[in-house]
Amino acid sequence: MTHAICNQSIVPMRSEASHRSEMVSQLLFGELCEVVEQHNEWLRIKTEFDEYSGWVVAVQLQAIDIFEFQNIKKKSHFLCYDLVGVLDTATPFPIVLGSSLPNYDHEKCIILDKYFYYDGAVKNNVVADHDTKKIVENALIYLNSPYLWGGRSPFGIDCSGFTQNVYKLSGIRLKRDACSQAEQGEQVHLLNETQPGDLAFFENDEGKITHVGIIISENKIVHASGQVRIDNIDHYGIYNDELKKYSHKLRMFRRVLS
Repeated sequence: MTHAICNQSIVPMRSEASHRSEMVSQLLFGELCEVVEQHNEWLRIKTEFDEYSGWVVAVQLQAIDIFEFQNIKKKSHFLCYDLVGVLDTATPFPIVLGSSLPNYDHEKCIILDKYFYYDGAVKNNVVADHDTKKIVENALIYLNSPYLWGGRSPFGIDCSGFTQNVYKLSGIRLKRDACSQAEQGEQVHLLNETQPGDLAFFENDEGKITHVGIIISENKIVHASGQVRIDNIDHYGIYNDELKKYSHKLRMFRRVLS
């Protein structure tokens, strides 16, 4: 197997070839990957969307050749735009917000010779949408989704998985980790110079960027911390009204939307 596609709802990616290993990310239905290495039942993959690496169980992916990989990559511009949808096949199963719909056309998508029918809301992201209001709208769909390290779905999501998927819905690719996302776009120097949709990054005591969120107004941010939530932000960082203290120390702002 040299290339593959995720044909299950959500597939965990792990740091090592073991079910006990840390989950570092997830593949959503319809996402593509390149197979880098195989070890027994495990495959080390590199995702097409963000070039992120991790280990998955081989039986949770559908093998495809390079020609099908390129064909799906070229034609797959539609995403599931429901919080949760159902793909109708011989055995229907759920997909989540942001899942890709391979070769989608008139409520039908295809992987190899298998047909999947989807009559829910879809989003065409063939052209990047730089509307700041749409970024905020996409972010608020995830409100109250629980925090999960490595997660990328409404049923469990981490801070950078959240920002990545919000931007994915607008056809814009962000890297997987907060520290990598902090290298994208252009720096905005002051909070009062930010606009809705800008990314805010936060550091730990060692100065490493470990958290990211999306500005929704000059003093409000939406981010995944415990759950996807809206908190206050100022030039010190994120202030949690419930805890009556700062939860994250501000490092910088970045603007990806031009």
